[in-house]
Amino acid sequence: MGHWWQRNILEPGKLPLLLALASFVLAFVLVRLVTRLIRAGRGPFRNVTAGGLHVHHVVPGVVLTVIGGFGAVASGQRGVGAAVFAVLFGIGAGLVLDEFALVLYLDDVYWSEQGRKSVEVVVLTAARVARVLGGFLPFGVNDLTPAERHDRGLVVANVTANFLFSLLALAKGKPRMAVFGVLVPFVAPFGALRLARPSSPWARRCYRNRPRARARAERRAAAHDARWDGLRRRFQDWLGGFPTS
Repeated sequence: MGHWWQRNILEPGKLPLLLALASFVLAFVLVRLVTRLIRAGRGPFRNVTAGGLHVHHVVPGVVLTVIGGFGAVASGQRGVGAAVFAVLFGIGAGLVLDEFALVLYLDDVYWSEQGRKSVEVVVLTAARVARVLGGFLPFGVNDLTPAERHDRGLVVANVTANFLFSLLALAKGKPRMAVFGVLVPFVAPFGALRLARPSSPWARRCYRNRPRARARAERRAAAHDARWDGLRRRFQDWLGGFPTS
């Protein structure tokens, strides 16, 4: 465990990513706690208003993300400056993605059914960043021997193929598998080779004149949703709060 931590987490240049991930998760957890207390009318917290306008926390989130992002680019991957800007970026990203649904729908849907998308995007983002942090980045090819370059080239080719499978899975209406499939082997090909969801672009185009395929896709989607939707919704409600509609 100590060797893995030293090799993957404390590797030069990865500390800012670790700080960004930690601050991202912490910012999301804290802002969800505060908003749930405000919603329940408990504690000292209140909505921020300016001239009668409700200022959503996506606004300071965008500001912190811009400052942290440009500061990180300017400061490089080492030093106190890089660590500070990584924390600012992580906090800003947490605030922004907590209101991802608001940005997507251009409406205050935070506590509505559409607001669940914010929780889903935050979980997917944290999982992907953690995967990159604890794994192996295939595109760093500086100071490698010819044999290492060859091995790295195979990894790059594999990642590229996986990315194409992810695009196909996305076209088939499976965004979660597409996101995880970019970095996790076998997830994207599995999603790409299975039947598309009935409402996906792939199904609308390729199943238009194939009623049997469309019927199978509808049955499979209904069975999948019946099996997993309840569990997923309970997890989202526990993490982000119950929607009002």
